Amino acid sequence: MTETTQSMRPAARRGFLKGAAAAATGAAVLATPNVSRAQTVTLRFQSTWPQRDIFHEFAGDFVSRVNAMAGGRLRLELLAAGAVVPAFQLMDAVSAGTLDGGHGVPAYWFGKNKAFSLFGTSPPWFGDANQLLGWYHYGGGEALYRELLADIVRVNVVAFMTGPMPTQPLGWFKNPIERPDQIRGLKYRTVGLAADLFAEMGAAVVSLPGGEIVPALERGVIDGAEFNNPSSDRVLGFPDVAKVYMIQSYHQRTESFEVLFNKGKFDALPEDLRAVIKYASESSSADMSWKLQDRYSRDLLTMAQQQGVSVRATPRPVLDAQLQAWNRVIERLEGDNSSPANGPFFKKVCDSQREWCRRVSSFFLRYEASSVVSFNHFFARG
Repeated sequence: MTETTQSMRPAARRGFLKGAAAAATGAAVLATPNVSRAQTVTLRFQSTWPQRDIFHEFAGDFVSRVNAMAGGRLRLELLAAGAVVPAFQLMDAVSAGTLDGGHGVPAYWFGKNKAFSLFGTSPPWFGDANQLLGWYHYGGGEALYRELLADIVRVNVVAFMTGPMPTQPLGWFKNPIERPDQIRGLKYRTVGLAADLFAEMGAAVVSLPGGEIVPALERGVIDGAEFNNPSSDRVLGFPDVAKVYMIQSYHQRTESFEVLFNKGKFDALPEDLRAVIKYASESSSADMSWKLQDRYSRDLLTMAQQQGVSVRATPRPVLDAQLQAWNRVIERLEGDNSSPANGPFFKKVCDSQREWCRRVSSFFLRYEASSVVSFNHFFARG
């Protein structure tokens, strides 16, 4: 080995190490997400629920998922009902851009077009609310809802259906409801198509958002009311003003939440962030269906065992009267030919739902063994 060769080797090695270090630094730069350079988009997102209600918590669960998955590029700022607009004005505020998004139920937009309630509180032909969401996502419901939003009501929003709810109770009363004739003349709070149903049964219906129901019941403005579930009802204070809780009803057999966004704001987001919103709504929907199993069952027991609430099943004659009233309401609304946006569209949605339910509900009724039989076998022994 010559002297020249020996003198060149250390320098070559130093050059190689220097080049390798530079390459590694460049690779590290490429591998690091460019989060710090991306501007965070912040959207104001209001629920239609009081801050203490479990429904506002469900809205927060959706918001948390979006914020966690968006990698710092999108942030939803959660507000409670009334922070910017009252609950029933949420859709108009989102459409106008006063709010960027929100969490509510389609029945709250019932005043714009009665078909809204079909997507949230439909007639009781679905077996449960998960089947309602099945129809929405796989039975043509989503296309019909887009038609309602864009072509009939013409609001500047996009919507995601989420959160299947269990059957809602008949509600809270000073005295038990044992016969259908007790509903006649009753001042009763409900929303959506259930308002038409109870009016058909002779009630004087008052539609109020969640936070206003208990004060109205306490002052005697209404004689009875339903809201949704034991957890919401307990925290809103129903057991403090009434002690009879009638469960099981056909007025709102199935219902789901919806997430709304201003269409312009939503369409301006990158494709991946739009996907984050879509899949966060589906993820929070599943989580809600698990969480409510724990919370609703515990709160029903607490009200019965610690707060003196009498929990009673709605008698069969009242349920039968509800079904008969549903027939009359559906026939009347499907036959409203005052404009294509009324009866014809309402019937188109009902026909789509009936087609789905004949097949899907029939499948589950035939396919699944009775949960009543198995429950009684394991838990109802004397």
